[in-house]
Amino acid sequence: MRAAALLVLVSCAGQGAAIRPDVARIGDAGMWSVDNAESHVAAENGREVLRLAPVGGNRKGSNVGMALVAGVMCTEAVIDVDLRGRGEEGASFVGVAFGVADPSRYESVYFRPFRFRSADAVERSHAVQYISWPDDTWEALRARAPGVYEHAIAPVPDPAGWFHARVEVGPATVKVFVDGAA
Repeated sequence: MRAAALLVLVSCAGQGAAIRPDVARIGDAGMWSVDNAESHVAAENGREVLRLAPVGGNRKGSNVGMALVAGVMCTEAVIDVDLRGRGEEGASFVGVAFGVADPSRYESVYFRPFRFRSADAVERSHAVQYISWPDDTWEALRARAPGVYEHAIAPVPDPAGWFHARVEVGPATVKVFVDGAA
């Protein structure tokens, strides 16, 4: 199974040093909480990466798998993460969740790598998405405010390669930077 892969760094406002969760300890419940996901650690180019896939694989509708860093609670944060989806052929969704009350109530910024280079401008505009589950799903936000909570990414990262995302969570805003670009 080809799963999405990630590396994470979290920094909470006013809480000092950044948190660098050890992906090699994904099985340690004191470090991580995994929900609805199959996970394993792999070595890649001298780095350990976490591969994560929702239980049952990709299927139509919402099938969310999460790996949450245990004990991280903050209302404002900067999340730096390196992500890789499955490219243009695989409808993979990769991202970060924050403000997690439980696995069915959370905010998220996620990416659709298979849309990064789409020839259709509308599909390309769905490359990065904000949601607040369960009330503000992508469908609800797109219907209420088209183009406000999702956007194309420029310059376009390789849909099958690693890209860096920086998610800045403020009290009333969420900002996303991909490979340094807003």
